[in-house]
Amino acid sequence: MEYSRSLSRLQRLCSKAEYCRADIYRKALKDLDGDASEAARLVDELVRDRYVDDSRYASAFAREKASLQGWGPVKIRFQLRAKGVSDADITAALEEIDSTAADARLERLLAAKARTLEGDPRFRLKLLKFGLSRGYEYSKIEDALCSVLKRD
Repeated sequence: MEYSRSLSRLQRLCSKAEYCRADIYRKALKDLDGDASEAARLVDELVRDRYVDDSRYASAFAREKASLQGWGPVKIRFQLRAKGVSDADITAALEEIDSTAADARLERLLAAKARTLEGDPRFRLKLLKFGLSRGYEYSKIEDALCSVLKRD
């Protein structure tokens, strides 16, 4: 695909959803048949025109994953780092997440999982592993687990 057609296509994509530089670079590289210099130039143009903004992407990603999928900050940070987002942008995005709502969400997740594990001899261990797999810190999981166990 030629440069201008690829640019138009990627502009349309970016106006519908947030993308990070790495994702757009991969798409541009595919469109331009592996021409790395043209793909980099295209991405730079999209960044300059504010179609692509890693900090905006990180904020949207963190909000979505925390509220819709119930991910914790550890998992969100890991995924954003894998996409090449800077630590400063990741930290700013994680600060936007309501920690009270996240703690309540963790309690609900653990309570729901606890109902499926009733009678299991490794109940507590499995709940801890579940919380860690969702990307929450150990101390937060312990606090939430104490709340869940007190309710029962």
